[in-house]
Amino acid sequence: MDIDASASRPGSRSARHDVVIVGGGHNGLVAAAYLARAGRRVLVLERLPEVGGAAVSTQAFPGVDARLSRYSYLVSLLPRKVIRELGLRLELRRRPIASYTPAVRDGKPTGLLVDAGNPDRTRESFRALTGADREWQAWRRFYGMTGHVAERVFPTLTEPLPTRAELRRRIGDETAWTDLFERPLGETVERTFTDDLVRGVVLTDALIGTFTHAHDPSLLQNRCFLYHVIGNGTGDWDVPVGGMGAVTAELARAARAAGAEIRTGCEVTAIATDGRGDAEVSYRHRDGEAVAAARRVLVNAAPATLARLLGEDPGPAPEGSQLKVNMVLRRLPRLRDTAADPREAFAGTFHIAEGYRQLEAAHAEARAGRIPSAPPSEIYCHTLTDPTILGPEAARQGLQTLTLFGLHMPARLFEDPAAKERALAACLAQLDAVLAEPLADCLATDADGRPCIEARTPPELEREIGLPGGHIFHRDLAFPFAADPGAVGGWSGSLDGQAGLFAAPAGAGAAARWGVATAHPNVMLCGAGAVRGGGVSGIPGHNAARAVLEEDGG
Repeated sequence: MDIDASASRPGSRSARHDVVIVGGGHNGLVAAAYLARAGRRVLVLERLPEVGGAAVSTQAFPGVDARLSRYSYLVSLLPRKVIRELGLRLELRRRPIASYTPAVRDGKPTGLLVDAGNPDRTRESFRALTGADREWQAWRRFYGMTGHVAERVFPTLTEPLPTRAELRRRIGDETAWTDLFERPLGETVERTFTDDLVRGVVLTDALIGTFTHAHDPSLLQNRCFLYHVIGNGTGDWDVPVGGMGAVTAELARAARAAGAEIRTGCEVTAIATDGRGDAEVSYRHRDGEAVAAARRVLVNAAPATLARLLGEDPGPAPEGSQLKVNMVLRRLPRLRDTAADPREAFAGTFHIAEGYRQLEAAHAEARAGRIPSAPPSEIYCHTLTDPTILGPEAARQGLQTLTLFGLHMPARLFEDPAAKERALAACLAQLDAVLAEPLADCLATDADGRPCIEARTPPELEREIGLPGGHIFHRDLAFPFAADPGAVGGWSGSLDGQAGLFAAPAGAGAAARWGVATAHPNVMLCGAGAVRGGGVSGIPGHNAARAVLEEDGG
C-alpha cells in the first residue's frame, strides 16, 4: 500500500534518495519501477490521494457499480517491451470494430463501417457509401503507408532520440516522409481522398486533444496524427481490461515490488537545484511540510508546472481542447441506420459530425470564441469489449458505458461557467441526430435518481489532475526526433514556447540523448511533456529511467 505522507514530520528533511519522482501518474510509476529494479533508492511524491493521474478508474455515479476510465480511456502507445520488462499482469484487448461513421446519402441514413478483422466487409461498406472502390483502394494505400512508418518509427521511441536525418533514413520512403513530416496533412488527405466523410474520418486522428486544422503550417496536426497511428507498430487502439485503473494498479505494484517508496497526499511546492549537487524537493502533506533531497529529480508533470516549481517563467500557457463525457446506459440506443447493429457500431470509434467540412467549420467557430454549433466527437463503449468494469448487479441489469470525446473545445471557450452545459447539449444533439431514439431515454440513473452522465472541460482537468490549461499531452506534441547537428537550437521547432526548459543541445548528455532533458542537469522530464510524450505510453518514464542509468554508467 502507499506510504502515508505523515511518515515525514512537519518541516522535516527526509533521508537522501537517489531519485525523487514528482507525480505518481503512469509515467512516473514506470520510471520508478525501472529505477528501483536497478537498485536505486526511489521516492515518488503524488499530490492526490491515489496514484494514476489521468489513468484512473472511478465509480462516477452513486449506487451504480461501474468503474469508469474517467479521463484517459484507450491504450495504443504502451510498448509491449515495457509490459514484458516490468512483468506487468495486464491485458489490452483488441476492439473488433475499428470505427463506424453514420451518414446520410440520397436522403437515407447509412454509415461507414471499418471492421478491424474483415477487410472484405470494410470494402463492401466503402462501396455502399461511395458507389465505387476508389476510396477503399485509397484507404488501403494510405494506411499501408502509415503502417510502414509505424513499423519503422515506433521502435525508436524507446531508443536514444534519433536526429531528423536519422529518422528519415530509417523510414526510407520519401513520399511518406514528405506527406507526414514536411507538408500539412490536409494536402495529403485532399490529394488522396475525394469523399468528404472519408477525409474527415482520416483527419480526426490529427485533432484529438489538439486545437488545430488540416492546413496548419506549424504541422501540429501532423504531429498529433503521427502519434495516433504508430502505436506498437500497428496504430491499433486497445481496451485495457479492468479499465485504466488496472494499468495504474499494475505499474504501482511493480514499482513497490521493486522497492520504490510511494507517498500520496504530498503536493510538491518547489524544486531547488544548482545543477551540481543534490536537488531539493519541498512538499506539503497533511501534517506539515518536508524536504526530500536527491541526486536527481524526475518530473512527471507538465513543463509549465516544472517551470513554476523552479521559480522560472513557464512561457505561453498550454491550452487543452476537448470535452470528455462519461455515461452509463440501461441499454444501447437504436440507430437511424437500421442496417447497423449498435453492438458493433459502438464497439469501435463512433464518429459524430466529423466530416471534413464539418471539422473545418467547428474549428472556425471555436477559434472565433463560440461553442461549435455541430461539435465533432468520438464515442465508444468500453463494456462491449470488456464487461469486467461492471459489478455483478450492473452486469445483471445489462448496463453499458459510453465515452464521448469532443473535439475543438479549447479551454478559452469555458471562461463562462454556463458554457459547459451548452457544449454538452450541443454534443448530445449531434448524437441524437443519428439515433432512432433519444439518448436520454437510454441513460441509467444513479441512487439519487439523476441521469448517469458527467462531463469534464479543460479547466476542470487543470483543477482536478493538474494539467495546465487542461492539455492532455501537457503541451503541444513534438516530432520524435532531435534537430540535426548544426541546426539552429537543440531541438525541433515543435517545442517553441518551452525554450527555457529544452535548451540542452542535441547530444549533450544522456538526458538529451533520451529526449528528457531540461536546462538543469539533474532535473529531467519523465511525463507527457518530454519529447516522445503524450498518451498513455510509459515511454517518457522508460526513457528518463534509461537516461539516469546511462549517466550512472549502467
